[in-house]
Amino acid sequence: MLDINPIQSRGFANTLVDGAAVGFQLDLRNPNYRGLSASLVDGVDVTVDGHLFPHEGNVYVLEGRELTLAELRRTTSGRWDLDRTMTVKVPLAGGLERGVHRVAVDVRLRAPYIPIEFQPNVFHFEREAILIGAVSEPRFKYGVSTYSYTGDMNTVMTLEDAMAHVADLGATGFEILGEGNVAGYPDPTTEWIDRWFAGLERYGLKPTNFGSWIDSRMWLDRDLTVDEGAAALERDIRLAARLGFSFVRPKIGVVSLDLVPHPIWDEAVERNLELAQEKGIVICPEIHSPTPIKHKVVDDYLAFIERTGTRNFGLLIDTGIFMTRTAFQGMDGKEPENEDDVPVPLRPLHVPASDLAEVLEHVVFIQAKFYEVDDDLVDVHIPWEPVLQVLRDGGYEGYLSSEYEGPRIPYRGIEQVRRQHAMFHKLEQQL
Repeated sequence: MLDINPIQSRGFANTLVDGAAVGFQLDLRNPNYRGLSASLVDGVDVTVDGHLFPHEGNVYVLEGRELTLAELRRTTSGRWDLDRTMTVKVPLAGGLERGVHRVAVDVRLRAPYIPIEFQPNVFHFEREAILIGAVSEPRFKYGVSTYSYTGDMNTVMTLEDAMAHVADLGATGFEILGEGNVAGYPDPTTEWIDRWFAGLERYGLKPTNFGSWIDSRMWLDRDLTVDEGAAALERDIRLAARLGFSFVRPKIGVVSLDLVPHPIWDEAVERNLELAQEKGIVICPEIHSPTPIKHKVVDDYLAFIERTGTRNFGLLIDTGIFMTRTAFQGMDGKEPENEDDVPVPLRPLHVPASDLAEVLEHVVFIQAKFYEVDDDLVDVHIPWEPVLQVLRDGGYEGYLSSEYEGPRIPYRGIEQVRRQHAMFHKLEQQL
């Protein structure tokens, strides 16, 4: 699936030669109503932040061939079809700076059935585009949860599109929601599994965390028994292992406003430790607002680790707990009149990064929850510098997996995730 805006969110990057930026490039969808022979493409004027790069000096990549404008006009082969992008390479010593840029294009197409006096047809488009910028020696491993693309999945993007977007970030980790992303869950076909692994290989991705649910209140008249809870977790551990995942996050039903898990969690998890060890899986419930790190829930999880001596159970930190500003913007983008109307998980807990340092040895995965990164690549809710410093100083070797939870406006999650990764790369250079 391609973006509605002909200027694609994927593909906007600096052009590197021997590690040095010699320009930048962007991918375009054909804005015409029909596909065209390559010779009818008369170039693209590109404007970035008010600076014009005329079509005569740009290079065009169609079907894997790089062509100057003169070569494009003369070529007797090649097409720009409606379901394929064309890459425009713009020469610029040093490339563009990491961050948000205002990009405009004037796509020039010739139509032989229209008098030459009116040629070429010019299609004008604009958008904000995020250039992430490469990091030569990244200190952290990065990934994305498909939760970030809620609302876009199955409407403007497929699961493979999500893989392509994650790869375009330069990230390698791919986190999914079992019941949301596995077709035919919990029994996908062998054909689906083959496509799953083919996609991972094509985009160079590693399955990280498999989102699982233990719905303790599945029925109104009774709760799940320990046997039923253990069976639900076993089912997902086996499926996660089959799909190549290393972590399973069981979302366990809760019994209080501060998210104390249902009492069956302890035994349901313990019954699956041997299976988890056999399958190379670490079970990791999340520490999610409004539960801070210094809380009985976390104490109980740490006591479980000490009592069982297991290496197949650890903590997953949801970074929403570090918020210092209320995330007024809900799923619908509307702002309530006062903070009392804000859902509890969107209110700031002000958990200090020093609390993370105290439990870091047991943290196996981090969902990098966020709601908005602004034009200056600053998270308006979470102070990331101290969090990343604790992770670096503590030798954290796991993933930072983006989990966007702002308004579900089409394409916003895609662009916000790009902003977050650009922000992370910027902060890395400052640590």
